[in-house]
Amino acid sequence: MSDSSARLPHSAVTEAVDARHWRVLLGTLRATFRCADFATAAAFVARVAQAADAANHHPDVLLRWGQVTVTTSSHDVAGLTQRDVDLAGTVSALADELGLTGDVPRSSALEVAVDALDIPAVRPFWKAVLGYQDQPGDDENGIVDPAGVGPAFWFQQMDVPRPQRNRLHLDVTVPHDEARARVDAAVAAGGRLVSDERAPAFWVLADPEGNEACVCTWQARPSS
Repeated sequence: MSDSSARLPHSAVTEAVDARHWRVLLGTLRATFRCADFATAAAFVARVAQAADAANHHPDVLLRWGQVTVTTSSHDVAGLTQRDVDLAGTVSALADELGLTGDVPRSSALEVAVDALDIPAVRPFWKAVLGYQDQPGDDENGIVDPAGVGPAFWFQQMDVPRPQRNRLHLDVTVPHDEARARVDAAVAAGGRLVSDERAPAFWVLADPEGNEACVCTWQARPSS
């Protein structure tokens, strides 16, 4: 493995990148840039794409009105490497050329933590109901969105049960013609159907320890 492919400590990456722009978040390196107009943002994205092709190292890029977010990581080693540091330097230089300003407070990453007594029993339910896959790397408790859009999920070991009803649940909106398969997969993965009274608008499901999720679609409940 070459030096450019070696995983770097987060502290080393933090010291190496431009602090005006970049922060390490959940094993990735992320920067958000403010843009005066959509055309400038699009031009910046095009330049980042060209630089990524030249480096053969491709970040995730999110273009929205007024901002562009760039996230990079080295998937082959499930972490950050010199390739990410180098790409971050290139992206910062491109931003300076276009007069873009870093907006560090907008660079955030969401991870949902599920407390569980029996993680091997609970984790397959959430993997199935969300349509997620195993998180690459050493963390056996994590699952991630293969499309890179939804938040990561992480399962934390509980010592004692929490018998009261949970006060938070997830609404997972899926294509209307995929909902039944998603519900069936979640039940097959150890979950249970709590209610289908409002289907196909939504089904209420629970994992083996009672944590709830709803599979939702745009469709309204049929009239009786």
